[in-house]
Amino acid sequence: MSQEANAGTSGAIRGGPPTEDTPLVGVVIGFPENVASELQVWRASFGDPMAPHVPAHITLVTTTPARDWGSALDHVRSVARHSEPFTVTLKGTGSFQPVSPVVFLNVDRGFDSCVRLHEALQDGPLARDLDFPFHPHVTVAHDVGTSSLQDAEQALSSYEATIPVDRIGVYEHVANGFWKLREEVPLGGAPAGR
Repeated sequence: MSQEANAGTSGAIRGGPPTEDTPLVGVVIGFPENVASELQVWRASFGDPMAPHVPAHITLVTTTPARDWGSALDHVRSVARHSEPFTVTLKGTGSFQPVSPVVFLNVDRGFDSCVRLHEALQDGPLARDLDFPFHPHVTVAHDVGTSSLQDAEQALSSYEATIPVDRIGVYEHVANGFWKLREEVPLGGAPAGR
């Protein structure tokens, strides 16, 4: 779960403001080690300070208070069980500039599947209003200078990778400011191992 996921998606929480001790949940699509490692090296090469701490991923739910962790986890498990595995192809780059200093890899194939999964997850105990429409992507540069953002957009403009999506990761925002994986939940009853 990335720190940049906080930017632009911290909308009003339904049901009143969370308390200070309310755990924050995030749900992501993680990548196979070879793709995650390659993208982490790229992200570091652009000077992104989060590169060593944030594996490549697609955020589905970001920084959402879970007033009842058990209900939130049950909700994620139910959505996953009713969602079929799919394939994502990352292809080329895009940017959220000037709204946010982020360069990302586009989700080409699998975009609609990510949106459907996000919409199902961002309901029930994880329901909240967002400031911006959900746009599946993989951040490759954030909080770096303009020239590094341009370098990232150009260097990865022809990047392409296809990955299977058969599980989602449930993360909790912990005291040190980072995200800790709490559970990997298989989609559509897929086996637990990758």
